[in-house]
Amino acid sequence: MAAFGLYSHIQSNKRRSIALLIGLFFLVYVMTYAGALIAEALTGDASLDYLLAAAVRDLVYALPWVTMGTALWIVIAYKFHQAMIDAITGGREVTRQEEPRLYNLLENLCISRGLPMPKLKVMEDHALNAFATGLNEKQYSITVTTGLLDHLDDPEVEAVLGHELTHIRNGDVRILVIAVVIAGVISFFAEFVFRILFQSGFGWRGGRGSSSDSNRKGSGGAMFAILIAVVLIAVAWLLSIVIRFALSRSREFLADAGSVELTKNPDAMISALRKIEGRGELVRANSAVMEMCVDNPREGFADLFATHPPVDKRVEALVKFAGGRDPGPLALPEPDEQQDEAQEEQEEPVAPAGGPWAGSAEPATGGAKPFLPSRPAIDLGGASSPAGGSDPGPWGPHGKT
Repeated sequence: MAAFGLYSHIQSNKRRSIALLIGLFFLVYVMTYAGALIAEALTGDASLDYLLAAAVRDLVYALPWVTMGTALWIVIAYKFHQAMIDAITGGREVTRQEEPRLYNLLENLCISRGLPMPKLKVMEDHALNAFATGLNEKQYSITVTTGLLDHLDDPEVEAVLGHELTHIRNGDVRILVIAVVIAGVISFFAEFVFRILFQSGFGWRGGRGSSSDSNRKGSGGAMFAILIAVVLIAVAWLLSIVIRFALSRSREFLADAGSVELTKNPDAMISALRKIEGRGELVRANSAVMEMCVDNPREGFADLFATHPPVDKRVEALVKFAGGRDPGPLALPEPDEQQDEAQEEQEEPVAPAGGPWAGSAEPATGGAKPFLPSRPAIDLGGASSPAGGSDPGPWGPHGKT
């Protein structure tokens, strides 16, 4: 069914994501079958039909154990994934007192939509990036790099926070963490099997049961069985990567749109993406963490394996559907230049004493005009006033009549 509007697209994306997660679980079973096929082939040579049937029997026996093992892996990730991510990235939780600017921006977004406040973390890194993690409301957190805070202004930082908050609202973070965990199981198993194969030299021990066993008649099937298993493992591994890419790519457009829906400022989201573009590589983060970031830069051949759409495509969508304006690629000032600009903004010009008209018939030209310029004193006709109010003053005579 076609999706119309932001929220129907979100619901459609959730259904598609659940189907992809089911596909990942299916790939785990494919890997299990491939492993059973290799085990049968390495145990003893036999006909290919016998080895295929024996691997099916092994799969049926191993099915509940594999399911429980995968579920246990997810439970471990549920409990400890945030601690592992913080250990990799060095993110630290901050309070309002430590980061008032960042904290207030996120709190205002949450209040405007009645959302629970996620934990706020800062990562010491010159790269410009941010990511959200967590599997439930108690675990949700948003991590921002110091490089992003240094180079983005408040509306742009707010747009990035809105992007990550949308990932949390849409359940993207939960699904992506589970997908990364399951794909990690597949990658681990694939590497484990290939190590066994290379260490064994693709050989097998001869003889399991008597050669007269009618079920084992024929020989030479072991090598074919191993080749089939290797192909299954390679296909499963590649499909797991494709599923992870599909999950990441499809969600970034919706997160950008969700940020605009939260902030009502498409230009801020566009300029934030242009500043982050090509500057988001986190040196200490692995590929799983980079998949959760605002941008996961890839160049050349590596772009074929990118988990995020190109910034140009994301900006194009914001211009087309949100009415934003694209300034094109943006150059960032050097840290020294940016610090000098910040100091100039903080310095407030002081107006001359006595106001801009003091001591002169013409307005003062030096410095900026004060917010409330002082006006000349008005004589209301006291005892010291000249008789008849000869001094007209700036607004006409105001002496006694």
